[in-house]
Amino acid sequence: MAEITHPMIKDGWFQEVNDMWPGQAMALAVEKVLHHEKSQYQDVLLFKSKNYGTVLVLDNVIQCTERDEFAYQEMITHLAMNAHPNPEKVLVIGGGDGGVLREVVKHKCVKEATLCDIDEAVIRLSKEYLPGMAVGFEDPRVTVHIGDGFKFLADRKNEFDIIITDSSDPDGPAQVLFEKPYFQLLNDSLKEGGVITTQAENQWLHLELIRRLKADCKQVFPVVEYAYTTIPTYPSGQIGFMVCCKDASRDVKKPVRSWTTEEEEEICRYYSREIHEASFVLPTFARKVLK
Repeated sequence: MAEITHPMIKDGWFQEVNDMWPGQAMALAVEKVLHHEKSQYQDVLLFKSKNYGTVLVLDNVIQCTERDEFAYQEMITHLAMNAHPNPEKVLVIGGGDGGVLREVVKHKCVKEATLCDIDEAVIRLSKEYLPGMAVGFEDPRVTVHIGDGFKFLADRKNEFDIIITDSSDPDGPAQVLFEKPYFQLLNDSLKEGGVITTQAENQWLHLELIRRLKADCKQVFPVVEYAYTTIPTYPSGQIGFMVCCKDASRDVKKPVRSWTTEEEEEICRYYSREIHEASFVLPTFARKVLK
């Protein structure tokens, strides 16, 4: 059987070269290419790396690695979940690797968790190559819908307590998920007091994009805050989240529900009550632009 190759792997290294972060690149040493296909929507690559485990790459951009994915999945999920007093019905847009679902179903109060991803290939291949993340699909409370998140939301009004948008970058199929009409749809699909989190890029690279995104969200939601997590394999080692709430009186920076320290240590590897609050504390350069 011929060895699988990929144009972004040269001399044993995968290089993430992209116009969204000009002049810099992330590189990982490759042990073995596991799978490569062109799905209906994007280029899908999975490889075994030397020190980050299995890596999922979509359109030449790293989406997750086994070693550090929890820093992203836990934060995008629990920042929203713990900013709601009783989240029973949760929707994940994107997130076909299953990592966000895995975190959502850790909350016993959840009665229904729905995932809507446009690309069946991501779900299928994650189940095969990233079982530690795809475990989320096995929970009986989970329903999966293959399709466009934008269209999915259009039919659902006042239905969800939490909506988490785990999207790729606004460069290709995910572009519409970073624009005001999408946030209006999210708002309409939430019940009273509902909370959203959405992937919101990196303050070192995309501060102007984040400023515009926050301004758009403020036209739709009364409460809008930017938080971030650290993660080695995302550009500049960070990724941010926009956390928005329909209840003007709620402070999403402070969890309204929390686990005990012992529970936290059993359930999470990154998230904690203290990290929840700290993640909204921005460095001065970013705070000045985003206030």
